[in-house]
Amino acid sequence: MNALEDFVAKGIIMADIAGQSLDDSDIELLSNPEIGGIILFSRNVKSPNQVRTLTDSIRQVNPQLLIAVDQEGGRVARFKEGFSPLPAMGKLGQLYDKSPKDALSLAYDCGYLMACEVLAVGVDFSFAPVLDVDGKSLVIGDRAFHANPDAIIALSRQFMDGMKNAGMATTGKHFPGHGSIAPDSHIADAIDERSFDEIMNYDTQTFIKPLDKLDALMPAHVVFSQVDDKPAGFSKIWIQDIVRNQLRFDGVIFSDDLCMQAAHIAGGIDARVVAAIEAGCDMTLVCNHRQNALLAIETAKKLKDTPQHRLIKMVGNIPVWQGSLEATCRQFALWQAAKHRVQATFFQENHENPAKDPTVYSLY
Repeated sequence: MNALEDFVAKGIIMADIAGQSLDDSDIELLSNPEIGGIILFSRNVKSPNQVRTLTDSIRQVNPQLLIAVDQEGGRVARFKEGFSPLPAMGKLGQLYDKSPKDALSLAYDCGYLMACEVLAVGVDFSFAPVLDVDGKSLVIGDRAFHANPDAIIALSRQFMDGMKNAGMATTGKHFPGHGSIAPDSHIADAIDERSFDEIMNYDTQTFIKPLDKLDALMPAHVVFSQVDDKPAGFSKIWIQDIVRNQLRFDGVIFSDDLCMQAAHIAGGIDARVVAAIEAGCDMTLVCNHRQNALLAIETAKKLKDTPQHRLIKMVGNIPVWQGSLEATCRQFALWQAAKHRVQATFFQENHENPAKDPTVYSLY
């Protein structure tokens, strides 16, 4: 297990590595005190054993690093081969319309099952759950639990209870809501022209109502033009005035990936890092671009040290590896039962090839 009392995160950059094991350039990257976290992608994954070997080797280089992944279920799942499949959260929403009681129970199971297996391979947390509404968005869709905020609130609370009871912190994304506009902010600018009241009284309720369950938030790279001319992740109005002061949220705020197209409004990667940190983000993600990560490190060196006390909340309750994923997960009391219920409900039949992961993109 990670010893919380020994965890003093200093770095404000979360970056990534190239392959399934560390090379010399990765070790050099991880050794920078400005690096506070590593996010894993599908390219880093071959099997559960290999992932645990990788995460152990990352911690040998820098034991204070947070290790994260996007393991939402459905289209967005980096861990596949050798791991339990997870349904898209929209499948829980469909079930909720037919049988709310069953859907709520299975939402807990999905959160618990995901957290058990992610923690077992040495990863502190998954950036989950998605709290956006299933509306017009090209990139959200069935990543969201439902189109109805009340259903999202009910299902997400159960999902987060499952995560927390397994020992994993929660991250709600993409604040204050990415679901009601069509453009995909990975590859295009995204602007929401609705009024502040309309946004807060609809999309943002899915963050406000379960705020007591959230350890972290990830703002959207969306410009809410009636509120600020900057995307939410670069906006002092959203992060400081609304999240910190109005909502009194004292959890972690992660920027979304600063290499995404919709982040370009802040300028080059150096300007993006500065803008995100000055707006109030605790850690910035710089993904899929090593040169940008190196530039971000140089930028972070010039920034005034900021207290990173909140990041301790994200340290996962990582179990001792028992030689295989199954043996390790048996240390979680409800893992087998949750796995059985999820598989019996959602994966009894052969399924078509999964839809394309909307979070995999290239701008280069």
